Amino acid sequence: MLVRIRVTPKARRAAVGGGIAEPDGGVRLKVAVTAVPDAGAANDAVIALLATEWRLPKSSLTIAAGAADRCKTVRIAGDATALATRLDAWWAARNRAGA
Repeated sequence: MLVRIRVTPKARRAAVGGGIAEPDGGVRLKVAVTAVPDAGAANDAVIALLATEWRLPKSSLTIAAGAADRCKTVRIAGDATALATRLDAWWAARNRAGA
């Protein structure tokens, strides 16, 4: 499964925000990390943050595209149907909580 994200490095605090509408009609998830974009530190921080948010092992997440860009694509290894169900539930819970 692929998830498109927009990363803000050097943020005050690490957080996963809402979605950003893309021109193609898709949505890109906003992710802020405190790490600097140097030697892959921000990418590592993104993987760690998303793994924690989604309660997945870090080893199941990789940067599939955009390693040196703010707009990235994260690949999640596993059963796509189960992952989609899990992420949909996570997204619904965040929206109900007003996060």
